[in-house]
Amino acid sequence: MKSQRFQMTLPALLGAAALAAVAPRDAYSEWAARGGHTVTPESSIEQSEHVGVRAHTNFKMFVPAAGMVARQDSPEAVPQASGPPFHGYFYETPASLACIYKLVSPSQDPGCNPNTVTANPTGGAGAIAIVDAYHYPTAASDLTRFSAQFGLPAANLQVVFANGRQPKVNADWNIEAALDIQWAHAMAPQAKIFLVEAASNSFSDLLSAVSVANAQVKSAGSGQVSMSWGGSEFTAETFYDGYFTQAGVVYFASSGDSPGVIWPSTSPFVVSVGGTSISRNSTTGTFQQELAWQSGGGGPSLYEPLPSFQAGLKRIPQTSRATPDVSADADPSTGVWVYASPYWYVVGGTSVAAPIWAGIVNAARSFSPASQNELATLYANRGNTSDFTNIVLGSCGPNQGYLASAGWDFCTGIGSPLGYSGK
Repeated sequence: MKSQRFQMTLPALLGAAALAAVAPRDAYSEWAARGGHTVTPESSIEQSEHVGVRAHTNFKMFVPAAGMVARQDSPEAVPQASGPPFHGYFYETPASLACIYKLVSPSQDPGCNPNTVTANPTGGAGAIAIVDAYHYPTAASDLTRFSAQFGLPAANLQVVFANGRQPKVNADWNIEAALDIQWAHAMAPQAKIFLVEAASNSFSDLLSAVSVANAQVKSAGSGQVSMSWGGSEFTAETFYDGYFTQAGVVYFASSGDSPGVIWPSTSPFVVSVGGTSISRNSTTGTFQQELAWQSGGGGPSLYEPLPSFQAGLKRIPQTSRATPDVSADADPSTGVWVYASPYWYVVGGTSVAAPIWAGIVNAARSFSPASQNELATLYANRGNTSDFTNIVLGSCGPNQGYLASAGWDFCTGIGSPLGYSGK
């Protein structure tokens, strides 16, 4: 009953505080610095009995301080017709991240303010398959709403039941799936999106869904598979790495939202995606700097051997695979807008970063024959300041013991994306 209560009350909680309308007469600078708190859904909490058996999601939700706000379900809380659904906040939009990551031509707003920038990413080809657990009944209509809100082209979405039957519904995983399909589409709006729904969050069901995703992407010619889930490492994990070796498919996985490493992010056949924080001026919303997200996962693997693409790198123990490889915005307090009917949410976690990277690589038309080819490309270009932003400030890991620094590090890997080259 605990899970059911949480799933029933969380939307009401967020509707009351997080996602609200500030009256147009109020300057958004008045509200930008009010702060808030983070909510971790039950699906993102790993229990000891889950290790090696069940995966967890990697997202958290940010609830801004209430201030002068209205409930989403009240007449006063009418979303704006376009752009950020509610005025006055500096949470990320497709256009604001496109601005920060230089995916569009220089903006008229060099501060990349989410309330003013409008140029969205373009491009995309082939397919991106999103693998998630359980059934998301409003996937198509929610993606349509998200696309219309931010001026994105209509999406080409196909929902696939991995075992041929519609899974049961899980509210937490619905928000995960909403995040994944919406932000993969935002970064590569011309790519076909497959949402492959596993029967449950067991690793056996999710890996079966990966096999189905492999076939879907292969049928589309080539593309990416994005996995925003994972769990603590376990001794048999290397046996299952073979699921991520379909020719013509590149795999992306979240590195986790707590100190340490998770699988499948540690697989050498997967691009591990860590997290950053977006620093903005709390009054103007101007982008200032990208920092390591202190809760992002990363570190040396217990079981995966050192892959060739990491050989010789400083700060990597030359005996084992280390994560992450790359990173992107993941801090819930600098999160992204997500629509999961009937609410708008502000969502963070490395579940955000994985589909963002899958979409960027897709739009770059970097259709590598395998993940290890893609990883070799990323590491070969890691020193190119025109291809990546090397994150040099912040910390993460156990006791915040890992420091972001010049070159590769355990918090952000190579760094965050900068344009499409080098991908």
